Amino acid sequence: MVIFLSCRVLAGPFATMILGDLGAEVIKVEKPGSGDDTRAWGPPFVGSESVYFLSINRNKKSIAVDMKNPQGARVIREVQHCLVFITEPGVPGKLSEMGLGPEQLRTETPRLIYCSITGYGQTGPSSLSPGYDSILSAVSGMMHITGPEGGEPVRPGVAMTDLATGLYAHGAIMAALLQRHNTGTGTHIDCNLLSSQVSCLSHIAANFLNSGKEAKRWGTAHESIVPYQGFKTSDGHIVVAAGNDVQFVRVCQVLDLEELTEEAKYKTNKLRVQNRKQLLSVLSQRFAQETTSDWLRRFEGSGVPVGPINSIQQVFSDPQVNHNGLIQNMEHPTAGSICVPGPAVRFSSFLPLSPDPPPLIGQHTISVLTESLHYSEQEVTSLLQSGAVAQSPDV
Repeated sequence: MVIFLSCRVLAGPFATMILGDLGAEVIKVEKPGSGDDTRAWGPPFVGSESVYFLSINRNKKSIAVDMKNPQGARVIREVQHCLVFITEPGVPGKLSEMGLGPEQLRTETPRLIYCSITGYGQTGPSSLSPGYDSILSAVSGMMHITGPEGGEPVRPGVAMTDLATGLYAHGAIMAALLQRHNTGTGTHIDCNLLSSQVSCLSHIAANFLNSGKEAKRWGTAHESIVPYQGFKTSDGHIVVAAGNDVQFVRVCQVLDLEELTEEAKYKTNKLRVQNRKQLLSVLSQRFAQETTSDWLRRFEGSGVPVGPINSIQQVFSDPQVNHNGLIQNMEHPTAGSICVPGPAVRFSSFLPLSPDPPPLIGQHTISVLTESLHYSEQEVTSLLQSGAVAQSPDV
C-alpha cells in the first residue's frame, strides 16, 4: 500500500505511522526548508532533530514539495500511483484551490481513498475555523471533565484529541481499503478532531443525553464507582479500582479496615457513591500510612485491580513495558541512536519489519520521483532547478 501524506503535526502523522508499522509505504510531503512544524518543536533535540518529530514519523519517506508551485502541485496530482492520499491542511478548501481537493483528485482517480483531517469537518458553521488539539480539547468538553475536583480545567498530558483522531483515521482507511477491494472504488473520508473527541466522551456524553446530567471534574476518581481512584501513600500514589462489592470487601481486608464492610452505608456501590466523602476520608488516611510498594505487595493476589502512578522513568523501567517491546531503537542518519515508543499491537502471524528512522526533510525526494512516480532524470533535474521540489543535502 502506497500512501501520499500531506500532513503535519500529530493526527495524520500518528495515523500513518501505524500504517507504516503494518508495512505501508508512506510518502510524507513536506514544505522545502522548514518541513513539518514539529521539526522545530523543542527542546529537547537530538542533534538538530526535534524529539517530538522523531517520536511520530518512523517508517516514512520524505519528499519536499512546494505545493504552491504549479509544478509542485502537479507532482502531488500523481496520485494514480497511490492507494491513499491523506491531508491535514487545517481548514477545508485550501487544497482545492491548488487543484488538490478530494473532488478533483478522485475525479482523476476514482479508486483513490482521500482522507481529510480537519478541526471541525468539511461543512458546517465552524468548518472554516482552524483546529488545534488544545482548542478542540476545550470545545469538545474534554477539558471540562479533566482536572482536580473543584479545580480548574486541565489539558490532558498528551494531545489525546489529536491521537484519537489519528486512530479513527487509521481505522477508517483500513475500512475504506476493504470497501475498495469489494467494490473497486475509493471514497472521501471526513475525519475531524471535534467528532473524534466528542465520540470518545462515551458514558459522560450518554449521562447527559439520557438524563440531562452535567459532568464535572473528579481528578483521579470515578463519578459512578467508589473506591475507584488514586490515593496518596507515604512516598507516592496508588490507584485502586474496586468495581464491585466483593472487591470492596477485599480492599477493606487488605487495609485492615474490615469494620467498614459491616456499615450499612457502604454495603453497595450505590450507597458508597452517596457516602463517598466519609468513606474516602477513612481510606485516604490508611493509605497514607505505608509506601506504594508495601501496598502493591499487600494487594498482590487479592483480585483487586491496583497500580502505581508511575513517573515516565518508572514506566520505561517496568518489566512488562520492556517485555511488550514498547521501546524501539533506531539509527537516524544525523541524530545517531534514538529511542521512541514502539507499536502497541502484536500479531501472531507475522512480525513487523525493522523500523526505518524518521526521515530528513526531502531525504527521499529523488528516489520517490524516479522509483515511485516514474519521473525521468531530466524531469527530476528540472523540478529541482525550479524549486518545485528539494532534496536533503545530508543524503
